[in-house]
Amino acid sequence: MLQRTFNTAFRQTGRRIVASAPRATSTSLIRRSPVSTPSSATAISNVSFRRFYATKPESEPIPSSTADIDAEAESELSEVEKKIQALEASLASKEKDIADLKDKYLRQVADFRNLQETTKREIQNSKDYAIQKFARDLLDSVDNLERALANVPEEQRTQEQESETDRALISLYDGVRMTQQVLEHTLKHHGLEKIDPLGEKFDPHRHEATFEVAQPDKEPGTVFFVQQTGFTLNNRVLRAAKVGVVKEE
Repeated sequence: MLQRTFNTAFRQTGRRIVASAPRATSTSLIRRSPVSTPSSATAISNVSFRRFYATKPESEPIPSSTADIDAEAESELSEVEKKIQALEASLASKEKDIADLKDKYLRQVADFRNLQETTKREIQNSKDYAIQKFARDLLDSVDNLERALANVPEEQRTQEQESETDRALISLYDGVRMTQQVLEHTLKHHGLEKIDPLGEKFDPHRHEATFEVAQPDKEPGTVFFVQQTGFTLNNRVLRAAKVGVVKEE
């Protein structure tokens, strides 16, 4: 019973001593002397305690200085800025390429449309003036019909003639005139029209002046005589009219 009481008192005293003892480093060792009760030192065995304390966790990283952290941040920021500048330069280059390609595309489209218009115009001209040579060859026939009709005196055409010869002449005249009208109508249907500028103002693009005569009763520059009628083919002058023009006094 007495032995148990001493053991209990010894444990409590040891705990108080250990709790109040200073902590040592990981390399230091705390040694405690055997503690014994005043009256039973011979009955209790000597006991020693060893405890180790680490001042800092070994796995904890050592913090860098503020200057190192700033330098590292500036380095990372500089690399990001370089990448941004490279991307901006690449984007500007691509935008320039796109602008060049767009300009080339628009030019090609414009050239193609001009080619279409030119081809269309040439095809239409080929259609309009395909008979130009043939029509020019027919003009001589038209001129001959006009000359034939002009050689019949007007009094023989208007007065009633008793002789059989005169009546035959009138019938021939009517037949030639009808042939001329049909031919001119056919030529007009194909774009060939007559130019008869009698009494009109002289136009150098449509008329050819063969002579000039002063006439007080007419305005200068007026066509007073048609020597040969002209023709146009689809509004293009095929043959200019040969005319006489009033000149200034």
